[in-house]
Amino acid sequence: MPSSSAYTPPLPGLSTTDDIDTVINWGLGADSTAYLAKMLTDPAGYGIDLDRTVVLYMATGSEWPETRLLVEEFALPMLREHGVRFIQLARNGHLAAEGITVLDDSRHPERLYARGAWTLWDEMESVGTVPQQAGTRKCSLRAKGDVGDRWILGVMGGRPFRQIIGFNADEAGRCLKDQANSKLPGRTGEFPLVDWGWGRRECEGYLLECFGVHWPKSYCTFCCYPISMGSLGAHMERMRTHPGIAGEVLRLEYTAMSLNPNAKLYGKKSLLELFDPTQERDRACLEAFERELEMPWALYRVRRLFLLAFDGGHRPVMRSTERIDLGRPGQLAHRLTTVSERHGLDVERDHQYGRARAWLRPRGAAWPMAEELFTTAPARVIDKQDKNFEKEWRAHLAGATAQLPLA
Repeated sequence: MPSSSAYTPPLPGLSTTDDIDTVINWGLGADSTAYLAKMLTDPAGYGIDLDRTVVLYMATGSEWPETRLLVEEFALPMLREHGVRFIQLARNGHLAAEGITVLDDSRHPERLYARGAWTLWDEMESVGTVPQQAGTRKCSLRAKGDVGDRWILGVMGGRPFRQIIGFNADEAGRCLKDQANSKLPGRTGEFPLVDWGWGRRECEGYLLECFGVHWPKSYCTFCCYPISMGSLGAHMERMRTHPGIAGEVLRLEYTAMSLNPNAKLYGKKSLLELFDPTQERDRACLEAFERELEMPWALYRVRRLFLLAFDGGHRPVMRSTERIDLGRPGQLAHRLTTVSERHGLDVERDHQYGRARAWLRPRGAAWPMAEELFTTAPARVIDKQDKNFEKEWRAHLAGATAQLPLA
């Protein structure tokens, strides 16, 4: 029977019972699946002792349905046939102190656990944001890298081990970043697909030969990277195939853009503007989005601080989000409009989907600066304020401005 249990790493210095020297990261996509399928034709020939090897999967909670179906139809039977130890992990919560959970640990896995107690979607939705393209892939590090590292550190305890990563030969640069960023003691990273010269085309071709199906990319439904990976067209086709998922992601983006107009899912482009309402399949996605908006809405006060560090560089943006009221979209928009007009403030209205927004303090042109707005949005965003925000806010503004009396 599949097991699910909270996982607590052993105390430093204690030995473990796991006789493991190889960890294979499996992201469910074409690359890492092709490696598994090829390696399992001759494990010893590819330097793998299955008795001393584990395959790790870190559940993010928002995998595409077709990927889950393919994994359960083709990949899990392959793992069962060879008795591969397959461990499925998930993060327990937003804070690292909440730990991780082993969703399943079996040499005969029967199902893929798509999510655990916490998901990336939960985090994005609760704080009203979307994944960011700039910088490192923080979302992947939180939901995958950190989770796998915690399990490995607890089990390996610093003993030498190999970690096999399924980067393909088209993305060899990621290998260098992986080697530079890894902090796990005793780890040696290996990238067999790069060594074999297998790019994405070779991986997809091999899986087509093995299973007779096209194996798609594996990534979260709300991922921001399809546009930079050159696969936006295929991504939009996936959206059209799953209008319900499209509606959910559109709501996530719309909520984030209500709190921050710059929070477009694809940087300069929003997902919403990529749908054409004159096209039947696109219209189905937009109708699903409208159904997603049929929920309680909230009126939020949002403040941001853009401050400078001592050396003149930019500090991380600080934010405070406060829920002021709960109600229907039209009701909240009317309240915001009435109060704002009384104070001489313009209100931005989206009559099609319901949002109303008023800027009490628009963002300036250069750092340091502050902004403050009131906006309506689906009521999924929690109250959240960065540490020392009020102190920094008062110091920046020096108590010189009044507030719109909505609180």
